[in-house]
Amino acid sequence: MQSWVDGQPAHALASLKDRGLAYGDGLFETLAVKAGQPLLLDLHMQRLAQGCSRLAIVADNTVIRSEVLAYAQAMGEGVLKLIVTRGDSLRGYSASPEALPRRILQASPPAAYPEANAQEGIQLFDCATRLAEQPLLAGLKHLNRLEQVLARAEWQDPAYAEGLMRDTSGRVIEGVFSNLFLVRDGSLYTADLQRCGVAGVMRAALLVEAERQGIARHVTDISFEQLRQADELFLCNSVYGIWPVRAFAELSWPVGPLTRKLQGIARTLLDV
Repeated sequence: MQSWVDGQPAHALASLKDRGLAYGDGLFETLAVKAGQPLLLDLHMQRLAQGCSRLAIVADNTVIRSEVLAYAQAMGEGVLKLIVTRGDSLRGYSASPEALPRRILQASPPAAYPEANAQEGIQLFDCATRLAEQPLLAGLKHLNRLEQVLARAEWQDPAYAEGLMRDTSGRVIEGVFSNLFLVRDGSLYTADLQRCGVAGVMRAALLVEAERQGIARHVTDISFEQLRQADELFLCNSVYGIWPVRAFAELSWPVGPLTRKLQGIARTLLDV
């Protein structure tokens, strides 16, 4: 399906003056689409609005939402990528106050991950690349993803479905394209993302659902030793739902009952 730029089919390339291209000056959202419906749309739009506010990008979320809905309807099924940039400017970091934010919509086929990832769990690669600590950008899904690009280039072995990323202080943060949860004594733990990392939409949804289910949840710093002591470990994102982690280095975990329970909730969230 043809991409859209600012609500219109893109018959040409985006402007070479776009600050998203030059500086990564923008944000993006990746949404699963089923039966013409963009899933978890409210959470995606909330995160986008928060990101635009923090980066001072004056985007019209009502227009963006309307375009996403129309594009998803035309797609039918697949993965929709929404990019919002600050727009065009001349050379230099300073942005023109007249710059108009640009909206880009792209379609991809449905993600084709092995069913075994969800049923049997995955093996996690230990990434050497560390996430820099930058509170001003922490949590945002901004366009500069070079840390993830470098981390993903570290392995080619298909035995590894994802990689574990830590920050420069050694704290456990997330996967390369997922958020990480661990279970200990029936409680749920996920990393505090005030220094670095991406605050995923599925992560946010699972935290809300856990509270509704009366599951104790903790958003906190996670050390490597805490990872070693976990009873269960799983990854999540808004396209595939939940993948249990069965192995990491010399460590192994069962696919535990809380992981299975939350996996069922995630499947419901990704259904229409």
